[in-house]
Amino acid sequence: MAKQESHDVVSDLINFLNASPTAFHAVDEAKQRLRNAGFHQISERQVWELQPGHKYFFTRNHSTIVAFAIGKRYVAGNGFHIIGAHTDSPCLKLKPVSKVVKGGILEVGVQTYGGGLWHTWFDRDLTVAGRVLVREGSDSYSHRLVRIEEPIMRIPTLAIHLDRNVNTDGFKINTETQLVPILATSLKAELNKISSENGLLERGNQSDGQKANDETGTSNLKHHLLLLQLIASKLGCVPDDICDFELQLCDTQPSVVAGAAKEFIFSGRLDNLCMSFCSLKALIDATSSDSSLDEEVGVRMVALFDHEEVGSDSAQGAGSPVMLNALSRVTNSFSSNANLLEKAIQNSFLVSADMAHALHPNYLDKHEENHRPKLHGGLVIKTNAGQRYATNAVTSFIFRDIASKHKLPVQDFVVRNDMSCGSTIGPILASGVGIRTVDVGAPQWSMHSIREICGTDDVKYSYEHFKAFFQEFSLLDAKIVVDI
Repeated sequence: MAKQESHDVVSDLINFLNASPTAFHAVDEAKQRLRNAGFHQISERQVWELQPGHKYFFTRNHSTIVAFAIGKRYVAGNGFHIIGAHTDSPCLKLKPVSKVVKGGILEVGVQTYGGGLWHTWFDRDLTVAGRVLVREGSDSYSHRLVRIEEPIMRIPTLAIHLDRNVNTDGFKINTETQLVPILATSLKAELNKISSENGLLERGNQSDGQKANDETGTSNLKHHLLLLQLIASKLGCVPDDICDFELQLCDTQPSVVAGAAKEFIFSGRLDNLCMSFCSLKALIDATSSDSSLDEEVGVRMVALFDHEEVGSDSAQGAGSPVMLNALSRVTNSFSSNANLLEKAIQNSFLVSADMAHALHPNYLDKHEENHRPKLHGGLVIKTNAGQRYATNAVTSFIFRDIASKHKLPVQDFVVRNDMSCGSTIGPILASGVGIRTVDVGAPQWSMHSIREICGTDDVKYSYEHFKAFFQEFSLLDAKIVVDI
């Protein structure tokens, strides 16, 4: 890849990260990019009328997105060439009742989402982002994305004078009582006539008959009016028009290319928006020309799921039927023979793309001696005998062969026998759908921190590897002898 092209890929990732503080925003950004690339949005609620050589996408819950391009030589029963990743990251999500007042301070109640390094959220300039349900007129409601750019919250650490042993005993926190962001002081809120607590309490003490005409006023008691006013101002509505929301805390510091040699990316949510971006861009670029699908016999697909960080068990997670439904509906659009879906699945291949653990120079003993992935070393192929990853010899070979053909580096990872192993959407989809799967990911440091690190070269390698996979898998798979 030329130097300018490499720079463009990394810059594009930075733009994607900065536009995607939440899974909802990541999917919205993906939708815009797909539309600009000629993909047509379809709905799961409608009948699909698909054609060879055309490109489509659909979303579920606004936080999961599946995009695919159908080869011009595709027939029902042919395989799907899929890269799967996830849009969510560990974070702090607002509770359904987030209003907290302690010691004259307005705080916001949050839930921990995923396995975050929660100590990294202290002393950061925080804000909120997510989706809001807004009343539009008297009888309609809309789904709106919101993001407050300026820092409005912070979780302060306790002074060392009040916790003398923190550096020797470790920074230990109670996530229910101490991981609570501060929004404002009660005094300032009252002096500026923003909180209007008395007015809300009066509405809350109304009779049942009065409350029936003021339901939003009652629901507003769940959250500080100051916070609701900030959100409403951003949306161009009034607080009473806010019916409900799913908001999370976000770091306000932008993603950047950094390091003395400009070789690193410092950012939140690299796990797993980096792999989501690389797979999405690879699909778009591998299908961009008028002739790119002329000889393609399969379907090139990217599936970006929500809720991986909490087990994938949701209507929009990898544990749901969303993947199987997509394969089925595409196959059935070209044939009424129900038996062809099973054939298509056996002809298909999934790359489960989730970030990997790079060798940390200060913790060398945390890696198995012969499996030490390094930054700038290329995609990491993950293997686990306990099936925490879905890689096997055949799927690994296919992915390595593509790398060899394009002179792209690859690395190997297995976890030490005396350490626990994480998992990915790979085993979930491999067992639930029955599809051949390889688990891979770009190496990174500080996984699940509010601020993570990866190498610029690995972004470029990942993009090139995924793009080559889309362009060449059909030909390569045809050369593999299948034992019947």
